[in-house]
Amino acid sequence: MPTDTLAPRPSRRLGLAEMFGLTPLSERLPQLAMVFRGDPYTPPSRFDRTSLRALMPGLSLRTWAGQRRPDRLIPLYNLFNHTPTPVEDGWSVRVTQVRDFRGGTQTYDSHNGTDFAVPVGTVVTAAAPGVVLRVSNEFHRGGLKVLIDHGHGVVTTSNHLGRALVRPGDRVARGQPVALSGASGVDMVAAFPWNTPHVHYNTWLNGEPVDPFAVVGATPAEAALWRDGNAPRTWTGPPDADFPDSDWDPDGVDAAIAACRDPALRATLSAHPELAVRATAVMFHRNYFPTRFSARPPLYRSVHPRAPLLTLPFSAADFDGLAPLS
Repeated sequence: MPTDTLAPRPSRRLGLAEMFGLTPLSERLPQLAMVFRGDPYTPPSRFDRTSLRALMPGLSLRTWAGQRRPDRLIPLYNLFNHTPTPVEDGWSVRVTQVRDFRGGTQTYDSHNGTDFAVPVGTVVTAAAPGVVLRVSNEFHRGGLKVLIDHGHGVVTTSNHLGRALVRPGDRVARGQPVALSGASGVDMVAAFPWNTPHVHYNTWLNGEPVDPFAVVGATPAEAALWRDGNAPRTWTGPPDADFPDSDWDPDGVDAAIAACRDPALRATLSAHPELAVRATAVMFHRNYFPTRFSARPPLYRSVHPRAPLLTLPFSAADFDGLAPLS
């Protein structure tokens, strides 16, 4: 069985507060309130009876119990939605217009990532070499998360984490542990135990959310961002740490900051002295809180094509690949 060669295996034990990302309460309670009330620049989240369609109770209870498939494959939970509702209407956990990369309906309205169903305490790794540019906990948008810039116009974030094992500025190799999975975030807490423990994985290309899976039957044919096509695997090779610096466009970043409608956030974004940190902060807020921006100018000097770059963001000591979709 493959073993980690990049770093010692971290302890997987998480306390309840760490697992759900509940502290500090002074920050979490206002974030919780914003889910239901919104703010001057963000509509409240939308959910109704159709939201129950996105849940998989059987998978959820097995995963909360720490069970893994004996074939070392990871079940997929909700997939990237290719027909999202308008962002101006607010974040929607309803199931009203959905289509995943296969043409199926395993997703919900505003879902712009891929959910890997894994037990709490699972080691999360870097899917490609890169630099960590953000570690933050937004209880109302995915809980604790780690953001990695991989170059090639690709940035990834792992959400609903329990513990980060890296800090901003760390350079990471492919397959290096970066976090332990958890269940942080309001949606995990509110729907416990029916919401399956999972890592919500965002892939951004050229600053925009994209599906790392290739759309089946797309014309012209589309490239997957996974190195193994639509059947990605965990990394079992030697340490892979080389990646190019991102070609950020300082004028585009400044224009994006100027398009921020929230004066306090605009000042915060402008205050970052380093271009890479400023650019990824803009990208982060623009993708998690899109209604706070009136325009989306490009953040890169060039447009990067879809290309196979990523491996599964989990340890080869735990998993081999993905379970077949139903």
